[in-house]
Amino acid sequence: MASIKVDKRVLQAGRETAIETTRLSENTPFQVTEAYKTLRTNLLFALAAGKSKAVVISSAMPSEGKSATCANLAIAMSQTGTRVLLIDADLRRPTQYQIFQTDNSKGLTTILAGFNEVRDVIKKKIGENLDLLTSGPAPPNPSELLGSRRMKDLLFMLEDHYDYFFIDTPPINVVTDALVFAGSTAGLLLIARQNQTTYDNLTRAVSSIAFSGVNILGLVINGVNEKVGGYGNYKYNKYAYGKK
Repeated sequence: MASIKVDKRVLQAGRETAIETTRLSENTPFQVTEAYKTLRTNLLFALAAGKSKAVVISSAMPSEGKSATCANLAIAMSQTGTRVLLIDADLRRPTQYQIFQTDNSKGLTTILAGFNEVRDVIKKKIGENLDLLTSGPAPPNPSELLGSRRMKDLLFMLEDHYDYFFIDTPPINVVTDALVFAGSTAGLLLIARQNQTTYDNLTRAVSSIAFSGVNILGLVINGVNEKVGGYGNYKYNKYAYGKK
């Protein structure tokens, strides 16, 4: 079981501005694009030895940047030419349909409930090599749906059609939704925000993940104060990636 060592000096309690939900594009600042490429490379190495290519993205608490990171990491991975599916499994406060400005009248919940077939719900080519499965209408039993056999079967079936999956899930310290099915994936990437995520909340989240037997792929700290890097005027440490 992988573990993350959390240094109290890294995370300080405090407030931060609203999460930036801008998608990666040709207009994205260079340092941000490079940060996601670095994260993508590290993740490719982490996934190389495993069978599953499904990555669960979560955070300890709300407003720490998990949804934006999940969307942009999916975009970055699709730019390698691989087939990528972004799944919004945050059935309580979905965000991906807003980030990609698309309809959410049907999605993951209507598939799991048996109302729709997968082929009728997945939004094709929202980006090059990138498809999207939105959350769908909010259900009364999100944890039960995500922990159901239907969810496991869905992920297994989709492996024949996609190379990588990125799954956005609710914060771990708020609800257990992410952990009820993450054991069937390659593991969980935990998102934190500098000057907002506290040491206690992060430690609690890591303990919950470990107790559930879910593999921890790494820790991403966003909102890091920029410093000038070693190549001209470019800045490289907008985001920090913590290895196992």
